[in-house]
Amino acid sequence: MTARPRPTVTPSMLYHDAPAAIAWLEKAFGFKPHLVVPHDDGSIAHCQMTFGHGMVMLSSAETCAHPGMITSVRAVGGVGTQSVCLFVEDVDGHHGRAVAAGAVITLSLRDVEYGGRAFSCRDPEGHVWHFGSYDPWA
Repeated sequence: MTARPRPTVTPSMLYHDAPAAIAWLEKAFGFKPHLVVPHDDGSIAHCQMTFGHGMVMLSSAETCAHPGMITSVRAVGGVGTQSVCLFVEDVDGHHGRAVAAGAVITLSLRDVEYGGRAFSCRDPEGHVWHFGSYDPWA
């Protein structure tokens, strides 16, 4: 069995309703919960979700372990300060899945000048996600 490649960069995000975000990211984008560590009150201390060979981490904004260092999209007026790019083979199918789950499309599904197809969207709490078939490593 071949060892799974380990990402060397893993984005981390805050959500005000982290349990709902975990469920939504699974439904809309196909992420798989890898590790979920809840607090006693049901908020999320730490969550790791995988997508292909990649991973994102998230936690509840109200119980963030690093207050004063990072904040949520909501706390800065709904404008993200970062975005996450994911590489998918079936961009059209992924777009349909995201739309069906209620993602807000910010850049329409399109062919891009540097190759492949892509679209961008926001999740229910305003984080920006880009999906495309272009492989920057090729």
